[in-house]
Amino acid sequence: MADKNGPDGTGETGRGKQHETGIRDDDLERRRRELEASLATRRPNRLEGKDDAKAGSAAGYGQAVKLSSEFIAGVVVGAGIGWIIDRMAGTSPWGLIVFLLLGFGAGVLNVMRSAGVVAEFGQGDKSRSGRDDSK
Repeated sequence: MADKNGPDGTGETGRGKQHETGIRDDDLERRRRELEASLATRRPNRLEGKDDAKAGSAAGYGQAVKLSSEFIAGVVVGAGIGWIIDRMAGTSPWGLIVFLLLGFGAGVLNVMRSAGVVAEFGQGDKSRSGRDDSK
């Protein structure tokens, strides 16, 4: 049978030796505060609490709907213009084909502009206007 001080710890009713854990608790608390400070400096814009995941997913869904609607609008407008030109000029199906492709290109360009990959028209590289073209 094991006694109270045995290796299996049977019969003990508490945390055991309190004087040793006091030192470790202070050290762990100090390290936890340092870690929190380090994480706070690395992620200053992070939202607090459980709403963080919900807010991120809602913003992601909103961005996805915005980008997909801009793409679909470009394709539909291009197809509509092509269909109208075909009806008026009697050039079926060439107007629809050409303007459907132009609408596809416009939709892709709109998505890239909305995502910030391509600059808006006239907002491109400013260094071009300052270069010397007198060669």
